[in-house]
Parts: sequence; structure tokens; C-alpha cells
Amino acid sequence: MSTAVRPDVFRVHTGDVLPLDRANVDTDQIIPKQFLKSIKRTGFGENLFDAWRFLDFGDIGKPLVEREVNPDFVLNDPRYRRVSILVARRNFGCGSSREHAVWSLQQYGFKVVIAPSFADIFHNNCYKNGLLPIRLSEAQVEFLFSRALGERALKLTIDLPSQLVCADSIEPIAFEIEHHRKRQLLHGLDEIGLTLEKSDLIRDFEREHRKSMPWLFA
Repeated sequence: MSTAVRPDVFRVHTGDVLPLDRANVDTDQIIPKQFLKSIKRTGFGENLFDAWRFLDFGDIGKPLVEREVNPDFVLNDPRYRRVSILVARRNFGCGSSREHAVWSLQQYGFKVVIAPSFADIFHNNCYKNGLLPIRLSEAQVEFLFSRALGERALKLTIDLPSQLVCADSIEPIAFEIEHHRKRQLLHGLDEIGLTLEKSDLIRDFEREHRKSMPWLFA
């Protein structure tokens, strides 16, 4: 991951839900391979789910106003114009280990992805970049789909400190998250930030190491 961008702090987020009723969504479907030629870390959001959102072939530099929109894809539904929470089926983020998949979701505006399961590398990349992946049971995800496919988008509140998924007129749904992952998101820390928290210990070790083995530093 680029060290120039620090993840945002995540505490409580409220937003509309995009119900992506598909299992085994792989990283090439999230951000197709032709967009990986970019040498920048920005600009991937406009090509999120590109092969599903558009009927023509997209490539770097092709203006969106010239693209043929797919009216049948859920992200083009007017109900879901301001979504920031994605609900999907099992094994989300499978396929190649491109970190661009997380970047494209974030740069489109997503803060949270909810699914019954995630591919391991995608799951780890989420935490590196401040995107919250929430695992819920198949039944809980099915319930969210049933509420998200109404006339208006479902609005959820994700409370990370309390580890709850909340909405009007439904019982809060608890979710599990490892303590160190939760702390990482609450403080906006990537792996480098976590390491730098131990900088005093690292300096002490290096000082003692130099004293005990001076010949290594001659």
C-alpha cells in the first residue's frame, strides 16, 4: 500500500445500502484489469464494477459521458444514487489480490461492505485502507436484502465502537471484529502506523543491539 495516504478514522457511519445480489464477486469484476495500468492511486471509483455498469468496453481516459450505461445494473438504479454501504453475498472480493479493488470501492464512496464471507486478501486489504468489512450470517444478510429492495434505499447506521448494524424499526444486529482490527479502524492506522506506535521500543532495541554487537556496525 502507498504510505502517502493514511486511512480515515472510522467510528459511526450512516448511509444508504446498495444491495448487490451476487455471490463470488471477484476483484476483476470490482475493478477490471485494464484500469490497473494507471500509475496513480486515485481515479478508480468512476470505473467501479465497470463491465456491469456499462454496456460498452471501458478503458483508462475514456470519459463516462461517452459510455453506454447498463440500465439493468443495480448501481444505475436511481434509488441507489448516494449509497455508501454495500451488501453482497458470500465470498466477496475473491480472485486476484489487487488492492485497487478496495481503492475503487472507497473512491466511489463506500465505507462499509457487508457479506457472509470475504476472500482473505481482500479482507486484509480493507483494513489496510480503512474500509470496514462486516461478516454477518447468511440469514442476516438475506434479511438486509429483503429490506434494501423496497421503494427507497435502506439506510443503515454502522456503530463500530458498539459493533452494531442499526436501522429504524429493526433490532440491532451485532457483528464480530478482532480487537486489533477494530483499534486499527478507530484510530485510522495502517500497518506502518501500527509499527510506528512502537517506535520507542524499536529505538531501544536498536540501541541495545548496537551495544551488544558493535562489530556489526563498524
